[in-house]
Amino acid sequence: MNVGHEIKLLVEEIKRLGTKNTDGQTTVKFGVLFNDDRCANIFEALVGTLKAAKKKNVISFEGELLLQGVHDNVDITLLQE
Repeated sequence: MNVGHEIKLLVEEIKRLGTKNTDGQTTVKFGVLFNDDRCANIFEALVGTLKAAKKKNVISFEGELLLQGVHDNVDITLLQE
């Protein structure tokens, strides 16, 4: 798969699993995304897809890299719907 396609799929999964914050943006915890069975089947390298989406300003999250367990409670915010 190409990166653009994976980012599009990521946006759909964030919309599916996330909730709207007070600013009207969709957010999801990294742990929710990482542990979702559907996401596990879609993304071979979820962390890499997240990093690429952040670089393209599609999403935002604190830090450069998210790791399972350590960063499960980090919010991923969708910037472009």
